[in-house]
Amino acid sequence: MAKRANKLVIVTEKVLLKKVAKIIDEAGATGYTVVDTGGKGSRNVRSTGKPNTADTDANVKFEILTENREMAETIADKVAMKYFTDFAGIAYICEAEVLYGRSFCGPEGC
Repeated sequence: MAKRANKLVIVTEKVLLKKVAKIIDEAGATGYTVVDTGGKGSRNVRSTGKPNTADTDANVKFEILTENREMAETIADKVAMKYFTDFAGIAYICEAEVLYGRSFCGPEGC
């Protein structure tokens, strides 16, 4: 049986990685996944397709599962208000169903 969750996705500039992670931790999320990413948006093309010594040309994508929408919205609001005026970024929430995940579902499973 699956456990309902909210998946918050935040895509932003890599230079914000530690700052966004701190907001997520302070909000009480039990964890997150972060990956390097690239793409095209209102602030032009950003690519991770070639070696890069600076984080100024790279993006990251955070995926955070939360048990309630309120926590996801709190994290998104704090990140957006603090950084999205001066840095590229987008945040969105999707409904999710966790099938496996001991730390999210507990020792009995989902």
